Amino acid sequence: MNIYPSKLLEEAIVELVKLPGIGKRTALRLAIWLLKQDPSRAVTLGNALINLRNNNIYCRICHNISDGEVCNICSDEKRDKNVICVVEDIRDVMAIENTNQHKGVYHVLGGIISPMEGVGPQDINIATLIEKTESREIKEVIMALPSTTEGDTTAFYIFRKIQKNVPVISAISRGIAIGDDLEYADEVTLGKSFKNRVPFDKTL
Repeated sequence: MNIYPSKLLEEAIVELVKLPGIGKRTALRLAIWLLKQDPSRAVTLGNALINLRNNNIYCRICHNISDGEVCNICSDEKRDKNVICVVEDIRDVMAIENTNQHKGVYHVLGGIISPMEGVGPQDINIATLIEKTESREIKEVIMALPSTTEGDTTAFYIFRKIQKNVPVISAISRGIAIGDDLEYADEVTLGKSFKNRVPFDKTL
């Protein structure tokens, strides 16, 4: 039996529940809310999502999401280009930026090594990070990856690949609970973890 009074409403809910963290009740609430708004609001939302998907660009230097070929962080002359913070994805960039503790640049891996999910080193942006450490003088690489088995595996793999090229390889301190993602840490905790980072080999 179809519990929805409208096929169009049902189709909208079916698509909304595909989004992470959205259940059927939340999807229904969002759909009903949109129905109550001016039609232009739904059009604006739809166009924003289409533009995000079709016109999105990733920075050719750090792989962060960008409006142009080079993101605003990499193009900022005030940033220290010789200090690179390695993160899993763009959410981590935003989380760390909110702490105001990092004055260098980033390298976004776009994932982490996960044999269980079939994700290997060749599937994420590790090769370009290695290339950076080989082609120019990097003072420090900061590992800011999740405190999970997959995150630790990824960090160790990178450490093995770049340790001969980089004099300082550090990791954010374990103020972040084991298993937690950076995006869910509060700014104070993440800021302290970043500020009190330790040599990576001390975390092994």
